[in-house]
Amino acid sequence: MDSLQIGTSDLKSSRLVHGCMRIVGDNSDESRRKGKAAVRTAYESGFTHFDHADIYGGGKCEELFAEVLREIPGMREKIIITSKCGIIGRGNPVPDYPARYDFSEGYILKSVDGILKRLNTGYIDILLLHRPDFLFRAEEVAGAFEQLKNSGKVRHFGVSNFHPSQLSLLQSYCPMPLIINQVEINIHNINALLDGTLDQCQEQNISPQAWCPLGGVVYPAWGNIFSPDDEQRIKAEFDRQAAKFNTENWIVMLAWLLKHPARIFPIVGTTNSSRISASLQALEIDYRREDWYRLLEARNGQPVP
Repeated sequence: MDSLQIGTSDLKSSRLVHGCMRIVGDNSDESRRKGKAAVRTAYESGFTHFDHADIYGGGKCEELFAEVLREIPGMREKIIITSKCGIIGRGNPVPDYPARYDFSEGYILKSVDGILKRLNTGYIDILLLHRPDFLFRAEEVAGAFEQLKNSGKVRHFGVSNFHPSQLSLLQSYCPMPLIINQVEINIHNINALLDGTLDQCQEQNISPQAWCPLGGVVYPAWGNIFSPDDEQRIKAEFDRQAAKFNTENWIVMLAWLLKHPARIFPIVGTTNSSRISASLQALEIDYRREDWYRLLEARNGQPVP
């Protein structure tokens, strides 16, 4: 597994990140067994970076991951654990409360304590703010980050789903660098290529992580707006490239993301152990500029201007 430094930090991460959002499934014994097997497979395949959030499985994903850490001596010291906070679901704690975001100091500090307890670890390597809180005060967030860093509970910080201006605002108040922006990037959603997100990542040495990287290939993308003709045209190009590289369409998609000079870290969120192992094939593909633009052209339905 290839590895890269994350942002300006001292952390080196496997180029592919294992996403733990689905590892508990329906929380049945079988789903939990499958989730633990997926984590073990990822670790044995060279994944050194595991992505969590406090809302995944209502916190049960972090608890299940802690079981794997207990079962594999020395694993914690060899991996990077990222978790996210800031989303509050509808009806919490009062039935008529809406879904909302909360970056208040007290909420961030309380969230991290919960994350550490569920993961049964003394620290997390990276904390991300999950989705932008439209009411956040950058100075207050920076203060929370300083407390967490000084206490040793969090080593590094970043954001998720932030626009460049939002990241710049928060960074202007933070004494420590924000080292990650985790955003949706896939064949359907290429906003990060167009709105300055990946440009900012390159300019400021921030590592972009791609969530839902296989949307529109293995499963429908969020808010899919592709027509049947679009999907047929895109699939035809994926099929052509998969045949060229003797691989599968979804692996071509990972190679497309890996090609970008912003050094994207795709998050592989499957609990299928064989697919986790197979994902490493994307790192071996000699993916060229011409291949990249052919797929973009198929996606857009027209050549670049």
